[in-house]
Amino acid sequence: MNALRVSSYRKTPGAEWWGFLPLLFLGVFFLYPLGIIFTLVVKAGWTDGVGEAVWRQIARPLGFTVYQATLSTLLTLLPGLPIAWVFARFRFPGKRFLRVLMTLPFILPTVVVAAGFTALLGPRGWLNLALMSLLHTSEPPIRFLNTLGAILTVHVFYNLSVIVRVVGAAWAGLDVRLEQAARTLGASPWRAFWHVTVPLLLPHIVGATLLVFLFDFTSFGVVLLLGGPRFATLEVEIYIQTMQFLNLPLAALLSAVQLLCTLLVLGLSQRLTTGAVVSLTPRVKGEGIFFPRTWIQWLTVGLTILVLVSLVLLPLGALVTRSLVRMEASRGERGAVQAGWTLDYYRELFVNRRGSLFYVPPARAAVNSLGYAFATMWIALGLGFPAAYALNRRGASQTLLDALLMLPLGTSAVSLGLGYVVAFQRPPLDVASFPLLIPIAHSLVALPFVVRTLQPALASIPRSLRDAATVLGASPWRVWWHVDLPIVGRAVLVGAVFAFTVSMGEFGATALLARPEAPTLPVAIYRFLSQPGAMNYGQAMAMSTLLMAVCALGMLVLERLQHE
Repeated sequence: MNALRVSSYRKTPGAEWWGFLPLLFLGVFFLYPLGIIFTLVVKAGWTDGVGEAVWRQIARPLGFTVYQATLSTLLTLLPGLPIAWVFARFRFPGKRFLRVLMTLPFILPTVVVAAGFTALLGPRGWLNLALMSLLHTSEPPIRFLNTLGAILTVHVFYNLSVIVRVVGAAWAGLDVRLEQAARTLGASPWRAFWHVTVPLLLPHIVGATLLVFLFDFTSFGVVLLLGGPRFATLEVEIYIQTMQFLNLPLAALLSAVQLLCTLLVLGLSQRLTTGAVVSLTPRVKGEGIFFPRTWIQWLTVGLTILVLVSLVLLPLGALVTRSLVRMEASRGERGAVQAGWTLDYYRELFVNRRGSLFYVPPARAAVNSLGYAFATMWIALGLGFPAAYALNRRGASQTLLDALLMLPLGTSAVSLGLGYVVAFQRPPLDVASFPLLIPIAHSLVALPFVVRTLQPALASIPRSLRDAATVLGASPWRVWWHVDLPIVGRAVLVGAVFAFTVSMGEFGATALLARPEAPTLPVAIYRFLSQPGAMNYGQAMAMSTLLMAVCALGMLVLERLQHE
């Protein structure tokens, strides 16, 4: 009987080699391009010392990158921790809707978010237009674009969900009886919170804080579109040195500096959070969560709802309405404008008014984005399955694979794009003859999430099912097709939708890799926003609205699949 019960896991096709394919993929398309960047630094002779002029070109963007990332992180924590407490401790109408709404900004492309805040607070934004009409002035009273405040505001918009999701989930999972025991022993509410709750939450707060700092440190699209030339981070400076000045050695040096900084942050995060989690007795579902009882609690919940709705819905709503309204200066009062509903901006997406040879129809950009997104989905799933199987086997090689899978999340997308530009210059691996380099770059970002979705689902499959199929004569491939795949089907769909959405909105690496005649939707939106004229601005709003709709649909599908 024992002889018959052969482990079906080991009988899975090529089980001993599951980890080889993702390791090979990471080696060729991640480690090799980054290694080429370091090679450029060595060839430039900067390993023995950097000149004063070059050091200034490094120190300025590096200093500002750290400065804005620190400020953005602190400003995200300021509302994030109270909101996490509200979600962890209170039950109120619309809570599930607000949780979904709060997650939406995190998956939106940076160009869409930039367009939304431009539609709300830009020179031609709704708020400025209203104030200009009210104050009878022709100059916008609010200066939002090309300011540090714009960068900080949008970073809070993006990363608030990280704090609320990570800290709020940990807070909701705490055993409330510990704090109640402290109160019984005579501790005041503040002392019980400070000496019981805070130490238990601290690892989660530190982990979420460092994650937000890393996202702000590697921010590209937000700074490029809203910060202006005065506020160049390492990411933006890499892009400028590559695309405008063709100074690849300096861009490579900046990429190396950024990569070392991100690795330092990742190492610090692992050191501070590993082994610091305190195991608690699981509490009864719903214990410690209640409807607000006092007017202060109701006020806190109301302010939370107001902040979330204002922060998320106002810019996104401004984006949608701005794409449907044509604004014209009024001949009457100074600063007044006339508005009218129109679909012209959507119609103009398919018209080449100037007869330009370089015109690319937005429909073509949409087709490019969809093609890259589907390719990314299949690549990420094709690599995610063997990686998930390999990680479930445990061992030294699996530990290495797990670490390598996480590295792309902390790597600059612009740096990765630069590595591709330098490393893959000859056929068959160059952008002109091998356009799959773009979805491959997207897959590096999506793969860790796909693996994290598939791994627990595969680990939960009872071994007895595989053993029974094997004993009945099923081949390893039939076992996988008829046993494993149906069980993990929902996890596959979640991973596929996530990879598709990530690819649709990716901008950093694509900005360097996309050919001028084959842009994606984010690249095309950036082109429209960079050109003067009301029509270009309106078309950018229309394209951003369409891209937002696609991403929102993907998120709704994810939520539906995860809660079924």
